[in-house]
Amino acid sequence: MGSFQTEYDVIVVGAGHAGAEAAYAAARMGASTLLLTSNLDTICKMSCNPSIGGTAKGHLVREIDALGGIMGRVADETALQTRMLNRSKGPAVWSPRAQSDKALYSIRMKECLEEVENLDLFQATLEELFVEEGKIRGIKVKEGIAFFGKTVVLSSGTFMQGLIHMGEHSFAGGRAGDAPALGISKSLMALGFQLGRLKTGTPPRIHAGSIDYSVCERQDGEGGVRFSFESNPTLVRPMPCWITYTTAETKEVAAENLRRSAMYSGRITSRGPRYCPSFEDKVVRFHEKERHQIFLEPEGNRTSEVYVGGLSTSLPFDVQEAMLRTVVGLNNVIIMRPAYAIEYDYVTSGQINITLESKRVEGLFIAGQINGTTGYEEAAAQGLVAGINAALKVQKKEPLVLSPSSSYIGQMLEDIISTELSEPYRVFTSRSPYRLRLRQDTADLRLSPIGYRLGLIGEERYERTIRKQEAITSTLSRFKETSRHHEGKVTPLSSLLARPEMRYQILKALFPDAVPSFDEETEIQIEIHARYAGYIERESRELSKFQDLDTNLIPSDFHFHAIVGLRNRTRELFEKVRPSTVGQAMRLEGVTYGDIGLLLVELKKLDMRKNSPV
Repeated sequence: MGSFQTEYDVIVVGAGHAGAEAAYAAARMGASTLLLTSNLDTICKMSCNPSIGGTAKGHLVREIDALGGIMGRVADETALQTRMLNRSKGPAVWSPRAQSDKALYSIRMKECLEEVENLDLFQATLEELFVEEGKIRGIKVKEGIAFFGKTVVLSSGTFMQGLIHMGEHSFAGGRAGDAPALGISKSLMALGFQLGRLKTGTPPRIHAGSIDYSVCERQDGEGGVRFSFESNPTLVRPMPCWITYTTAETKEVAAENLRRSAMYSGRITSRGPRYCPSFEDKVVRFHEKERHQIFLEPEGNRTSEVYVGGLSTSLPFDVQEAMLRTVVGLNNVIIMRPAYAIEYDYVTSGQINITLESKRVEGLFIAGQINGTTGYEEAAAQGLVAGINAALKVQKKEPLVLSPSSSYIGQMLEDIISTELSEPYRVFTSRSPYRLRLRQDTADLRLSPIGYRLGLIGEERYERTIRKQEAITSTLSRFKETSRHHEGKVTPLSSLLARPEMRYQILKALFPDAVPSFDEETEIQIEIHARYAGYIERESRELSKFQDLDTNLIPSDFHFHAIVGLRNRTRELFEKVRPSTVGQAMRLEGVTYGDIGLLLVELKKLDMRKNSPV
């Protein structure tokens, strides 16, 4: 039997959604990997709502899957119900969402990690980062063991100096029921990192048997919705969600007790997510509104716990109970877990590169909520990129840099490295000017070639993606050249399919000789492309103007301060963010075409000096 291993290519600290993806990717790419967590029983624990996806977040999950990550597959395998959100709107914002079995999701994710070669899981708590001459060398844990690593991925979630608030009471915790991580913040600050504080929260969980469902609105899922491009999911056991509403009395209870709220009493000073406010914040900001929608969502098949979506709060327990009893259907509510708010440390913007490697310490990658983001999906996407780039660094290969024109992941990474956060960051489809190109259904076509190149996507799956792309391209081309009589006119099939009332299935029924059959997703993509061809082509033209700029690399040691004529504000911004491409530099807030022109001139001079004979 071999000795206990303490040396690795990649060490991942934290086994939440970021850490799991990072460890899985690095190990799959052949790097010897250690995944370190303070509790092996809470891997990928869903601290808030046990759901995956949703508006824009569903796009991230499909991109994670297209690159070879595991979140989408596990979400499919553990879903209680699935839905495609925003069906009544344009296809650019259609977003898959799944309500998951909370316990089963964590168990299945752990199983996936345990099955991977090159990956060790170990339960211990980080105490200190080892750094020598500006390079990461490893870590020390509280249990007295030192692990040495060529790279380290830090993904500690909300655990760094976590402080939980419930009314007048505050106590240390990484989340309810788990201890905070106290040594990480100290270690980072000793290395010169600047930290800030953010806040998030979660609603109460209540007993299903105490809900009067007869006065609530039933919300069933829909079939055929999936995250993984290689899944054919069947639900664990379909379960409905329910919708109910607060009342004027709910609002009154909250308003009368604002002074006891941790947020409004001044106990919490950091900012929380504006798009997911606490209930007391809703009362103050939307005081004219008499009622608010509440979602009652099951946490699993083998538990009676129900998540009360829309009622996040930092009010004390007695107020929470009084408030809940005024909600329609919850008159006899039994609370199983009270709501709370949590404050935690995060690494402020400007200290990591687009690859998620830190600027201060070579080989130290930072991913997840520690970067100021919120949500399982944002964390998982960062973890995947960090794990990939940690493995590539060990293998002395070029890093993976995803552009905003290729993915929402790329858009998110550019945002978090270059924007000062005043609240936890979350992804929105509105953040991208390329929404029609970046639809959730095109993620495999856009990103699977990258996953295949990295070794995260298998040959068979990759070839299936190539065949799908060829089918879409050839069918669209054939439809432009093929016409049929319809409603008294001879019309190209492409024009018929572009009509608002036309569907691929209808067109196939009308002209079975000319319209081939494919799987549902391929047929929908052909339909969308035909209908929005003009918009997609316009996006493509806009993109082509700037695409070369994303391949125009800026050397990592480039001296931005030496650019003659550059505005001081832009010079400071470039030095802080250190964009890796001209395209990234151009997208920074406040940068002008004039600034980019000066940068291009200086890069051309640099290139000429390098290529000139000595």
